Amino acid sequence: MLSFDDDTLAPSASSAESGASTNTHKRVNAADKRIINAKTDVNQLVPFKYKWAWEKYLATCANHWMPQEVNMTRDIALWKSPNGLTEDERRIVKRNLGFFVTADSLAANNIVLGTYRHITAPECRQFLLRQAFEEAIHTHAYQYIVESLGLDEGEIFNAYNEVESIRNKDEFLIPFIEAIMDPNFHTGTPETDQTLLKSLIVFACLMEGLFFYVGFTQILALGRQNKMVGAAEQYQYILRDESMHCNFGIDLINQLKLENPHLWTPAFKEEINELFRKAVELEYQYAEDTMPRGVLGMNASMFKGYLRYIANRRATQIGLEELFPGEENPFPWMSEMIDLKKERNFFETRVIEYQSGGALSWD
Repeated sequence: MLSFDDDTLAPSASSAESGASTNTHKRVNAADKRIINAKTDVNQLVPFKYKWAWEKYLATCANHWMPQEVNMTRDIALWKSPNGLTEDERRIVKRNLGFFVTADSLAANNIVLGTYRHITAPECRQFLLRQAFEEAIHTHAYQYIVESLGLDEGEIFNAYNEVESIRNKDEFLIPFIEAIMDPNFHTGTPETDQTLLKSLIVFACLMEGLFFYVGFTQILALGRQNKMVGAAEQYQYILRDESMHCNFGIDLINQLKLENPHLWTPAFKEEINELFRKAVELEYQYAEDTMPRGVLGMNASMFKGYLRYIANRRATQIGLEELFPGEENPFPWMSEMIDLKKERNFFETRVIEYQSGGALSWD
């Protein structure tokens, strides 16, 4: 359990948690704001300095949706039909849910119990609050799918302890959560600032920006074949949310680097490169576990190139060199689903608005 002292409300140079009474009555100057280690009052949202963070917050609010708005009737009938899905397709669905039902809880814990405490820019904190709520919606969505299909809740929700390929990914992530959740952890030194920066990179670029993509591709591929269309629709909403989380995280990382260039040392960059390589390896092992045979026009080996392609993209977005030069995207339709604001709804072939009420925006 977290405990808060009275000085939590005013930041100091060491952390967003601790405070200095000398700043209590001072009006905030936008130029004095910093991503971390600011001396300005974190409770004063304006004047804005990081308008990109506020605009991303507004964009995420515009994309609000709730799981129960999605009709699962066709999915239920398909799942209950003995000939509805192959065993390989059922394995994909259960493995996906087994990873995601706890992954978004880990992401939420990282935000609420870790990252939020150390970020001193209130615009960025505002986005993080919205992001934490969206992680709760995603966990709700997976629970809704599990419940709708009548799956064994114990099997699915405990998969992160029982399925090696899932457990390995979570064990990779957990140390980066625990490091910044430690009540004794405070930013303010090059070492601790690098620890926070490393955690931000792991969660924006490797968890949300890489570890989710095998699962997203698999479920959306089912949707493209008119199977599990309700689950696929929810996954598409989640993909859009996670893409925005990833983009915000990358902007946050780059702004933190800009304000603290001394953190971006050659040794630190090489450490990050190694984490990228390890994450690609773990996600590929997950692809092999979920797809022991070819299914849905895909096979595990296709994901090796895809994960390397994504890793290159994430690396260059934060100022690193490509780790796997020359890799191309074997699933161009995934890029369309992430990057385009409007497109055809291939799940239900109807035109809907993705602003509120659980709908996407399409041509």
